[in-house]
Amino acid sequence: MDLPFELFVALRYLLAKRKQAFISVISLISALGVTVGVMAVLIALALMTGLQGELRDRIVGSMAHAYVQKAGGLTDPEAEVKKLLSVPRVIGAAPIVQGKALLTSDGGGEAFIEVKGIVPEQERTVTQIERAMLTGSLDALNTAAGDVSGILLGKDLAANLHISVGDRVRLLTPEGTLTPFGPIMRPRLFKVAGTFSLGLFEYDSGYGFVRLDVAERMLGRTLPDLIELRIDDMFAAPQVVKSIPARLGSDYLAQDWADLNGALFSALWIEKMAISITIGLIVMVAALNIAGSLILLVMEKSRDIAILKTMGSSAVSIRRIFMLQGLVIGVLGTSTGAAAGYALIYILDRYKLIQVPIDVYQPVDFAIVVLAALAICFVATIYPARQASRLDPAQALRYQ
Repeated sequence: MDLPFELFVALRYLLAKRKQAFISVISLISALGVTVGVMAVLIALALMTGLQGELRDRIVGSMAHAYVQKAGGLTDPEAEVKKLLSVPRVIGAAPIVQGKALLTSDGGGEAFIEVKGIVPEQERTVTQIERAMLTGSLDALNTAAGDVSGILLGKDLAANLHISVGDRVRLLTPEGTLTPFGPIMRPRLFKVAGTFSLGLFEYDSGYGFVRLDVAERMLGRTLPDLIELRIDDMFAAPQVVKSIPARLGSDYLAQDWADLNGALFSALWIEKMAISITIGLIVMVAALNIAGSLILLVMEKSRDIAILKTMGSSAVSIRRIFMLQGLVIGVLGTSTGAAAGYALIYILDRYKLIQVPIDVYQPVDFAIVVLAALAICFVATIYPARQASRLDPAQALRYQ
């Protein structure tokens, strides 16, 4: 196969092994630098993307996709649930009550927790609490032994207080317990009906689930605080939230999971970019090596450049020769680094060598890293190539 003249000369200079052995070694080191840099950036991006995805899935699994309030209160929760289920893409809705409480066990342990009052039949359509159950069941909240209601506790909370299913605990709320004589500050007895693990320490160590009507009496509420929503696609939650006031009225206020956790995901994105830029400096160092090796080659090949010019080669042709040589080094290093990085990411993900799920299917990130590495390598060739194209044949051949 006949190669273009410029590419043929570039490869011949690159592969020469006699007088230019030192330059060839520098070129090889430059290619290895690009390889290591590209591989490191790809692995760092995969790890950070995997971490973001894992946190997102755990957060969305622990909480609803959106929360809705109504100015003036939810006077008819069941009617409000039906209205919200009529909104396009909403597939689940459940009223809830939340409040703070002090939990104490018979063993003397105590902890401040967030009490969440739920309707088990509706809660399972909104969050993943049912799938997160380790012991007991969600439906056990519906069965009460006399005045003793059931409560679900996070696994870390239960472990810290040495509590298991069947044990008795007491909850004391600032609002007191509502009685015919008014609210009285006294603890209410509960039976542990199950433990769950939602995957987030915040929930597993500080949340307790009770039935909605029980939470309302205990927290001094007469109506639910919020209605949780589940969307058929969690990434469509912001659009659905914006559509609710337009469809149901401006007295409806809604927030989605992305808005509630915006600060966390912004911090993760900044960290991802900072790590990528820092590691990407390896590619820039390799590009400087490429520029250095080309400058040395131009000095070494000044006589050849002068002869090529006297034989009719244009300045553009000379410039292309050295640009192509640098690009060959860049393409070789980038392709090797991309292949090695992808293979290592696959191995880490396949054999769980790092216990963070790694999202290897990120074609956009992959393409950006490869194109950025090639662009950096190309920029590094510009100065040496221009110097070669400006070489004066008479000056180069004067003392030859």
